[in-house]
Amino acid sequence: MKKIEAIVRTSKFEDVKLALKENGIDFFSYWECSGIGNEHTKGHHSYRGTVYDTQYIPRMFLSIVLKEVNVEKTITCIEKAAYTGELGDGMIFTYNIEESVRIRTGARGEASTTGPSDTI
Repeated sequence: MKKIEAIVRTSKFEDVKLALKENGIDFFSYWECSGIGNEHTKGHHSYRGTVYDTQYIPRMFLSIVLKEVNVEKTITCIEKAAYTGELGDGMIFTYNIEESVRIRTGARGEASTTGPSDTI
């Protein structure tokens, strides 16, 4: 099993969520987060007369645990849906999961991921 974590633009989150659902990934955790960008994105920028502090960049953080067979299609799905081509589109990370336990049933490992989708 694998865990995918993705940090995407807040403005692209709904696109990513819809793309994941269309690809059979209908359960994941997410939350709002902030990050500090590289030197090209830090500072104060003006847009239509309003000055914005861009030192702290608002983003959405997604966490998905799934069977290894679905990793590549999920990464591709997120990558395409989150893409703008601009600096700061985000990052995707993958990790190995040693164990998972479905609390309700006690199922362990890949058996804990069975159901309507391949995610926990």
